[in-house]
Amino acid sequence: MLNSVRQRLTAEDRRKQLVGIGLMMLRTQPIHELSIDAVAAEAGISRGLLFHYFPTKRDFYIAVVSAAGRRLLRVTKPDPSLPADEQLRQMLVSFVAFVTRRRDSYISFVRGAAGGDVYVVEIYAETRAGLATRVLDLLGDSAAASEPASTVRMTVHAWLAYVEDLAIEWSGLPESDRPSSAAELVDQAIAALHSLRALAA
Repeated sequence: MLNSVRQRLTAEDRRKQLVGIGLMMLRTQPIHELSIDAVAAEAGISRGLLFHYFPTKRDFYIAVVSAAGRRLLRVTKPDPSLPADEQLRQMLVSFVAFVTRRRDSYISFVRGAAGGDVYVVEIYAETRAGLATRVLDLLGDSAAASEPASTVRMTVHAWLAYVEDLAIEWSGLPESDRPSSAAELVDQAIAALHSLRALAA
């Protein structure tokens, strides 16, 4: 019965299923270590059939990493009905929660970019740029998002790296050893942003 259900999946549903399996496996290993055979086995299809949906291993990896980036942007999107400062806080609360829940997966994403895999670097950069644009919009500096030499854009970009590392390090500690709560961590991140903006002004 299970096989008959699987056979009824549309091509798009099958691609989503395979990417979903890739995302699940990404929780514990870097993207370049994902096993195509293991993904196909989990989906109940042959390795050859997987390549019917994704022509190359690289195509599959790109689809998985792109989905990881989209997921991060989606889950950290704040409620647009809130005031800008509350949206920023909500975005950061969601970001810290995301990193805490999916720490190994997120580190795999970051390390994949740090390792120099071109396709991962590009997707990671696009994801970071999307987050930076969102922050700039909330700060009332939307125009700076399209200006590579803008001081405020570079400041926000660097600040996001700080927040990312802070969240990774904090979430890696046992709860009893964390020097602050998640809310206090967010307060610290927001204070750092305002301090950096003042220095760059």
